Amino acid sequence: MKQSTKQWMIFAFSAAVALSVAAGPAFADDYKDKGRDDADTVHFQLAVNPRFAGCLGNPTGPAPRADVTVLRGKLNDTMVLKLKNVKPNLAFDLFTVEKSTLLANGQPNTAVPNVGMAWYQSDIETDNKGNAEVQIRTVLLDQIFGVDQSTLLPPTNTFHVGFWFNDPKDVTNCAVVSPTPFNGEHQAGPLAMISLPDATTNLGPLCTKPQANGTCHP
Repeated sequence: MKQSTKQWMIFAFSAAVALSVAAGPAFADDYKDKGRDDADTVHFQLAVNPRFAGCLGNPTGPAPRADVTVLRGKLNDTMVLKLKNVKPNLAFDLFTVEKSTLLANGQPNTAVPNVGMAWYQSDIETDNKGNAEVQIRTVLLDQIFGVDQSTLLPPTNTFHVGFWFNDPKDVTNCAVVSPTPFNGEHQAGPLAMISLPDATTNLGPLCTKPQANGTCHP
């Protein structure tokens, strides 16, 4: 394939994803599996980790907001995350994770001390106005999972989305913390924002087909 043709195809797809945020289901029609009748476009927001809210947002400004749109594709899915009202020039690390450490009402869940299985998906960097946008393309809706046969870990779904402060120094005004493993150097800061579980099923928003037994239909 000629380089110019390849560049044009990449540009065309990127433009289509950008339009999808505004167009919603109309864009999903072009990429969904026509043989399936489940949700093809999923929208949800992430919630601020209450302990570090003061280090994430501006004290005199509106609350931080992270809007997520996921579009189902034939071979994989596309996620677009838009972040705003955050302190400028901060870096974060985006993961899909097994569990949310928050309850459905956004309060800390003391029964869930960690997020379990986690997959590193992307970096996020806010601009000088505290806004950011990131796009990933991978298997996401209903089927995202990890497995480790060496430890006999069964297939484990990661239906939640969250991101961590990249630098522990960015939260020194909020609390003294130890580095977490959630960046490439395994020296990240604490959890900044994460999705909330469904109040009824307790599953994350990447599951669109919850079952009565608390599992997700693949």
